[in-house]
Amino acid sequence: MELSYALDTFYFLMSGVLVMWMAAGFTMLEAGLVRAKNTAEILTKNVGLYSIACIMYMLAGYGIMYGDGTGIFPGFGMLGTADNAVADVVAGGDDAPYYSNLSDFFFQVVFVATAMSIVSGAVAERMKLWAFLGFAVVMTAVIYPVQGYWTWGGGFLGETFGYSDYAGSGIVHLAGAAAALAGVLVLGARKGKYGAKGEVHAIPGANLPLATLGTFILWMGWFGFNGGSELKVSDVGSANNVALVFTNTNLAAAAGLVGALILAKLWFGKADLTMALNGALAGLVSITADPLSPSPLLAIFIGLVGGLLVVGSIVMLDRKLRIDDPVGAISVHGTAGIWGVLAVLLSNGDATLSGQLIGLAVIFSWVFFASLLVWFVLKTVMGIRVSEQEEYEGVDLHECGLEAYPEFTKSGD
Repeated sequence: MELSYALDTFYFLMSGVLVMWMAAGFTMLEAGLVRAKNTAEILTKNVGLYSIACIMYMLAGYGIMYGDGTGIFPGFGMLGTADNAVADVVAGGDDAPYYSNLSDFFFQVVFVATAMSIVSGAVAERMKLWAFLGFAVVMTAVIYPVQGYWTWGGGFLGETFGYSDYAGSGIVHLAGAAAALAGVLVLGARKGKYGAKGEVHAIPGANLPLATLGTFILWMGWFGFNGGSELKVSDVGSANNVALVFTNTNLAAAAGLVGALILAKLWFGKADLTMALNGALAGLVSITADPLSPSPLLAIFIGLVGGLLVVGSIVMLDRKLRIDDPVGAISVHGTAGIWGVLAVLLSNGDATLSGQLIGLAVIFSWVFFASLLVWFVLKTVMGIRVSEQEEYEGVDLHECGLEAYPEFTKSGD
């Protein structure tokens, strides 16, 4: 029993490490899809939000999400110790936990950081650094944990309505997209993105190799994201489940990329790399709500649909709704997140349409309106947008006092 506990805890922690590595993926993806003059601020935002998430989730978020839904985290004593956890396992037999609360905290905190990372890309190139970090405090301490309690923490969405979301297509990804959408609506589009006569001007990213590297890092980290959600690996059934989760996760990403690439070619006449990258991520988001129940062939279908949807969503938000999202985060994590939650119905007989729809509505409504309130408060108190001159010259110089590529770029390029 102690060996099983040790193996499961190690697996859980290593899965958390893989998810933490996704922070690097988001950072590289975003840095590649923005202009060179804004790169250093993107890097600063991502290392800052990760650090803030770790601290605020420890101080408040974990206690809210896995306490009674309202309590403030009382300290490390709540988490227990490894010795106590082993004793519980030995005393409790098969009904005892297979991992300590500390390993659970570590695994959960990197999910919180992932949700916050989604916001970063959507508001890139025109938001004040400290306004963004201020929002990160509230998002990771309160907004995300409250809806997490309603779902994974034993709250009404999971217990009463049977909302099913294995690794967080809605709980993590839709939540991040809802917060991002609220921020973008308050913030407005980048200068020059939309013309007075309705035209849309493309603003290309500075480093597509970096964006591609970021996508591969995210793809790799997602095996911990979904695989770790099995929680253990020490018995034959769990080990086989993890293998299926890994396989389905990989296939969904591949299908999402192929679908987006083909649709981009048919629609635009070109094989658009950025759409292909977002297609892979959309496939990953789509399968996250249930990577365990589908067959590998069904996982391909789920990922393929996600890849197709994200292309249409990016175009609609940009051209029709004039919502400026530099990296496509709202479409990747929001549109594909909704599809992923609904796709659970294709293979999981315990899920219901009403439960999934109620879960989606509650998660989106709570996160969107709570975030909207926080963004408005920040706008009133300190302002959330840099000046037009600062935006033109690049937020790197004005927010960070340096440039990411000083030998290759000039301010204002």
